[in-house]
Amino acid sequence: MTWPHPASPFHPGERMIQRRLGVRERVEEGGRRLIRDFLRDEHRDFYAGLPFLVLGSIDAEGWPSVSIAYGKPGFASSPHAKALVISIDSRSAMPAVKVLATGVDVGILGIDLATRRRNRLNGIVSAIREDTIEVTIVQAYDKCTKYIAVREWFEAPPSPTTFVCESNSLGDLEQAIVTAADTFFIASALGRARDDPSYGVDASHRGGAPGFVRIDDARTLTVPDFIGNFAFNTLGNLLLEPRCGLLFLDFATGTTVEIAAEAEILWGGPEVVAIDGAQRLLRFHLRYVRRSEGAVPLRWTLAAVQSDSASTTR
Repeated sequence: MTWPHPASPFHPGERMIQRRLGVRERVEEGGRRLIRDFLRDEHRDFYAGLPFLVLGSIDAEGWPSVSIAYGKPGFASSPHAKALVISIDSRSAMPAVKVLATGVDVGILGIDLATRRRNRLNGIVSAIREDTIEVTIVQAYDKCTKYIAVREWFEAPPSPTTFVCESNSLGDLEQAIVTAADTFFIASALGRARDDPSYGVDASHRGGAPGFVRIDDARTLTVPDFIGNFAFNTLGNLLLEPRCGLLFLDFATGTTVEIAAEAEILWGGPEVVAIDGAQRLLRFHLRYVRRSEGAVPLRWTLAAVQSDSASTTR
């Protein structure tokens, strides 16, 4: 077995949902085979070729946040199988970066939109040196390629200034970005029990056809949850700790919309039945919204042919 610990790779929230849906034993067996505490060589090379990462972290009050870390390919590297080193400007205003310190938990999602490959890892910041952080890997495994909109990236000149707008609700511009989105990222977390490697921060991708994120009102979003890998990393966190961070990225302009929210899981009922294929719904009650125009100096063009675009995955 690949998982090196006697305890389950899944924490109590994940296990509760797996039991509820009758997949507990099967998922446990798969998790012990597929979840590692190191990066395989192919994934070390994968991270080194990426122009951006999705970074999740948690502040001192327990609020998760999610940001985009970016750079020329090679800005992330794995000096050995147990570590990932990322070049990050420590002066960055990105919420997930501002709280980084030695010993804190982080969740990282490596995703190549052109090939739809992705790898997820959870870890602990083991060192901060000038403008780099080193993460010791606690969990790492592949995620499926479904529901990722295929895009090619190119570098754009960084804006001389980044306009930031903060509020406790979605304005017209934020609503336009959310409505048009076929992708968003979510950070969720359980404060780590230091003797239990299943705890920590998770950074994950959600994708679907534009409009899959429904705006109920300026402070409420609803997202369908479709069949995924049955690990329930995000839902397991939200079951026990509903606070989360969301990030929407306008791939054409580099503008981000970062949201702090509390999540509610709707397990059934007319609202779930009304959405074809939905297994349940996630409802996000917004507490804070931050729009940063041109925050990411990368741009993406959408491929003409897409597949698997109608659903979301964990």
